[in-house]
Formats: sequence, C-alpha cells, structure tokens
Amino acid sequence: MSDIEEENRARIRSEEAAADIYAEDGSVRAEFLALVGAAIADRDVLYLRQHVSRLHESELGDLLEAIQPEQRLALVKLLGADFDLTALTEVDEAIRLEIVEQMPNEQIAAAIGELDSDDAVYILEDLDKEDREEILAQLPFTERVRLRRALDYPEQSAGRRMQTEFVAVPPFWTVGQTIDYMREDAELPESFTQIFVIDPTFKLLGIVDLDRILRTKRHVRIESIMRETNYPIPAEMDQEEAAQIFEQYDLLSAAVVDDNGRLVGVLTIDDVVDVIQEEAEEDFMRLGGVGDEELSDSLAETSRSRMPWLAVNLVTAFVAASVIGVFDATIEKIVALAVLMPIVAGMGGNAGSQTMTVTVRALATRSLDIHNAARVVRREAGVGLLNGLLFGLLIGAVAGLWFQDANIGGIIAVAMLINMIAAALAGIMIPLILDKVGADPAVSSAVFVTAVTDVIGFFAFLGLATWWFAAQ
Repeated sequence: MSDIEEENRARIRSEEAAADIYAEDGSVRAEFLALVGAAIADRDVLYLRQHVSRLHESELGDLLEAIQPEQRLALVKLLGADFDLTALTEVDEAIRLEIVEQMPNEQIAAAIGELDSDDAVYILEDLDKEDREEILAQLPFTERVRLRRALDYPEQSAGRRMQTEFVAVPPFWTVGQTIDYMREDAELPESFTQIFVIDPTFKLLGIVDLDRILRTKRHVRIESIMRETNYPIPAEMDQEEAAQIFEQYDLLSAAVVDDNGRLVGVLTIDDVVDVIQEEAEEDFMRLGGVGDEELSDSLAETSRSRMPWLAVNLVTAFVAASVIGVFDATIEKIVALAVLMPIVAGMGGNAGSQTMTVTVRALATRSLDIHNAARVVRREAGVGLLNGLLFGLLIGAVAGLWFQDANIGGIIAVAMLINMIAAALAGIMIPLILDKVGADPAVSSAVFVTAVTDVIGFFAFLGLATWWFAAQ
C-alpha cells in the first residue's frame, strides 16, 4: 500500500471518528477525544476548526467536560473567535468559570454580542462585578441596557432566564403591516412563535400566534385577532414556578412582565426544559445532602460541601447510640437483641426514606399543600401500618425460629410495626414542618428522618425486650 493511500485512509478514519462524537453509552468517543487531544498538542488549528467548531453547543459542552483542564484552555485559545461561547451554558459552573477567567474580556464581549440575551446573562452572572462591567461597557447601548436589566433580577428568577429579544406591535397595526415589519427588521429574534401586542407604555395587551397571522387577510387589524394571555409570568417569579406554569398550560413561550405589567422579555420552552432538569438534579443532590456539588469541583470544595450534614448526622448518631446505652444491661443478658436491633432501625430508615422522597417531590411540584396534607398523612400512616404488620410477622417468624424463642419473635414483630408507622409519619411530617418554617426539606429531611427511625426503632425494640423479660 502506498503512502498516499495510507494517508487517505487515515484521513477518512479521522473524518469518520469526528462525524459522530458519541459512543453507544452516550459518552464522548475515545477515538474523537484522542484526535482532538492530538490536534491540541500539535496546535492543528485547521483540524479544530473543521471538526470542533462545527459541533452543536451541547456537543461542544460535552467535549469540554470530557477533556483535561489544560486541554480546555488550549482549545479555547486555539479556536479564538471560532469558539462558540454558548457551549459554556452546557457545562458545570466550575468549568465555565475556569474558561472565562482565562479569556480576555474583549473576546468575551465580542462573543456575548452574538449570543441570545438569556445565554449572555447565564455567562455574565457568574463573573466578578468588575469584569462584568468591563464587558458590558464594550457592548452597544441598547444591548447593554437589556442585559443589565436582566441581571438586576434575582438569581433563579424568570427575569434571569428570559430573552429580551421579542416581537411586539401596537394593536392598531394591520396584519399586512406586521408581516412587512417582520420581513424588514434585521433585529428580530432568530426564531419565535408568538407576537406580543403592547400599548405605547409597553403594557402587555395580548398575543397573536404566528399561524393566526398567516391565516388572516392583510387588512385585518391586530387587535381584532389578538387574544388575552391569562398567564403572563412576573419577572421576579422563581424559575421553578414559571416552569410549572409552562407544564400546566402546555406553553411554548410566555411573556415576562414587570411589576407594572410592562413587557420586558419572553421565556421559551428550551430554557424551561433546562430549568426542569436543573431543579430535578438539585432536588436529587440535596436529598443526598450534597447541595450544589458538581463533578468538576475540587477535592477541598467537595469535602467542604459535604461536611455540614455529615456533622449533623454524627450528632444524631450519638443520640441513637445513647438510646442503646440505656439498655446495655439487657443487651448483655440477651445477645440476640444486639444481632436483631439493626434490622428494626434499617427497615424503618428505608421506609422513612421512601415516604420522604415522595413528600419532598410533591412539595417541590406543589401537589402537596394544606388542603390535601391530612389525607396524605392518613394514607402514609395506613401504608406504615400495613407494611409494619406484614414485615413484622415475617421477621418475627424468622427471628423466633432462628433463636428458638417465641418471645424474641413477638418483641421484634411489635417493634417493627411501631417503627414502620413512625417512619411513615416522620417521612411526611418532617418535610412538611421544614417547609412550613421556611427550611428546604430536600436538604435537611434525610438526616432527621433517619434519626427518628433509629431512635424509635432502638427504643421500641430494646424497651419492649427489657419490659417483657423483666416481667417474666
């Protein structure tokens, strides 16, 4: 085989490897990572522009998370103006900050000018105030004002998520005027599905869907075909509540208004999908007591984020241990108790975690409130009673046969019943109480539910055993 043929085959293999960057399991292909790594090491800008700068923003984000930290910075520098800054909205916060801190503010400002306002805000909000102001100062006046207004809204609010690019027309325009305006104005958003109708003060009057525009004669006035919107989203509304409105009304986009009802932006379904994913991940992480931890965090940051709730858990563990200590004399006489008592606490802990997970999710989705709380509490208590009877009889029979002692079997059966009911009640009542007092139930419920099931499990089992055998 000639050298030319070998080079051609190598080129074809390279292009095939770059064509689809994902393996079957969804991770970035090792072959593609190797090719990109080699190109970075060789400073092969041509290859990177052909095969990396062409990637979709989400693909580029996955690539940035997969390569080594020193390769990320080198890749951004080599691509220069060809680097798609939108990809930074797809990566962990630590990686995003790591990259933007190494980029000149002039390069960031130039790239920000090409982004949608919601993506621009997403990147700017994590920067130091000094850098952010320097970048904003380099943007055109209108764009600078829009971004500053969005940044003034609270974090994780609809105002932070909205796009400030939208199409708005007065009610007295005709359909023909509106269509001509959309054809001729170069500043319109790249894609949109609705046109907003406003008065001279920008107060939102209604909306018109694009399909209605296309089906209507040119001479018809906009006010005659517009419809009122019953669900404009306040700019300061929490992003999770805004996502619930999208879910409830099956929206693709929604107007965002200020306190005076003036139109300030539009929230779109792609941003809402990101919100839903972020909130779900956040709830899942907090249930495990790890807060906002990310895979890219350093060892020290990871350890520090996990310490507080581990410390609380240590305190509750000592409380449970002290309960055991009260019955040390009984345990010394009846060794079977030491063998069996972790079963009661463990089963209660698992049952409590099940109820707690359902409760926290119901609170997050607003499907559990004061109106149905009593009914749900009764249901969970019934579930605890039913499971307690079932598993109490099962473990009681096993323990009785194991230790050839019906007394041990009966004691653990009753203790299991008590702890399963307590676990069900703790799993729903603790998140409800924490939510009522303003604490985040996703963060703090697990530790307290575990403490309750441990303490009650040990106390019920050992207390019953002490009382029963003392009465013999």
